[in-house]
Amino acid sequence: MKHFLFSLIVFTLSQLSFSQSQLLSERAEISVLTIGPGTSLNDSFGHSGFRVKDPVKGIDLVFNYGIYDFNTPNFYLKFAQGRLHYLCGMNYYEDFYNAYISQNRSIKAQVLNLDATEKQKLFDYLRNNIKPANRRYLYDFFYDNCATKIKDVTNIAVGNGIVFNKPADFKDATFRTLINNNLSANSWGSFGINVALGSIIDRVAPAEDHMFLPENIYRFFEVATVNNKPLVKDSSVIYNKIDTPAATHFFTSPLFVFGMIALVILYITYKDYRNNRRSQWLDVILFSVTGILGVLLLLLWFATDHTGTHQNYNLLWAFPLNLFVIGQLLKPKVSTWFVKYLKLLVILLCLLTLHWMIGVQVFTVGLIPLLIALLVRYVYLIVVNREA
Repeated sequence: MKHFLFSLIVFTLSQLSFSQSQLLSERAEISVLTIGPGTSLNDSFGHSGFRVKDPVKGIDLVFNYGIYDFNTPNFYLKFAQGRLHYLCGMNYYEDFYNAYISQNRSIKAQVLNLDATEKQKLFDYLRNNIKPANRRYLYDFFYDNCATKIKDVTNIAVGNGIVFNKPADFKDATFRTLINNNLSANSWGSFGINVALGSIIDRVAPAEDHMFLPENIYRFFEVATVNNKPLVKDSSVIYNKIDTPAATHFFTSPLFVFGMIALVILYITYKDYRNNRRSQWLDVILFSVTGILGVLLLLLWFATDHTGTHQNYNLLWAFPLNLFVIGQLLKPKVSTWFVKYLKLLVILLCLLTLHWMIGVQVFTVGLIPLLIALLVRYVYLIVVNREA
């Protein structure tokens, strides 16, 4: 969800000079805007915002909850820890519209079916939220983001009276499936997300939790009701994305890159087998990389506030203890216990396969060549060290 700063500085809060008691006219409308995905990873899931339009009062503004504050101390550390605050922002509609048109991202609008009191309450809530003391909120990708804020704030305006019905084409899905539906399976974005996020996102998401995605806000709002009337009174497409040929990146994709790395590992293992030797440098690299990745995954699980990084069974291949046994790889003859340790690594890879097959956790397809190569290498190390 793109979380832009392009017109945050176009005007300051002081320039708007809203009074808390400013009333909307009878002609005022409040719409939910749904922005389609963009080309970068953080744009892949779209974006949402409120448009408040009152031709009588000369108001045409967009409020959204997707603003980064790069002035936050230790910005990247807090992002990694899941402790980053996002901002509620406000833009002139024309600036908002032109920015997304320039990015060739679709824009859809849903005019909310609110009475005058509800519109005023929603408008006042949004203006109160952009005050410096109120505009920050602790971001959570699944439960508190630019899309879920649309649902929550709208519900507040109508006294929590919205009934969210399931869209006609609704299908139960896990959080991971909902994410992957917005990503190319063989992309680095998909690879990184599926390695970093754990099995906790492989459970089926409750229907309303599908609305962490902007497109699902649109779908659920279309069939929602409030006080026995439709929540949306009019829907329209403001801008249709112009289709452009998709670039082919297969030769830089995870599956190709790790396929090449796997072939190198398998080739060196074959040469080692033919020459009855062991390429220590290769094993040191493999154990170092998998160990370091394992430590990072453990930190994401236990040392951050991210809700989606728990119970990550990528630790079955990215095994942190690999860092502590590297000394054995440098010896001419390894200890007896190390052969047993290698057997444990093989068992862990078999467990990973089992977890994948029965649906405990879905792993990224880009890992397949590497996992095969690791299995072959571990088996070779067991054989060569047992015979030594």
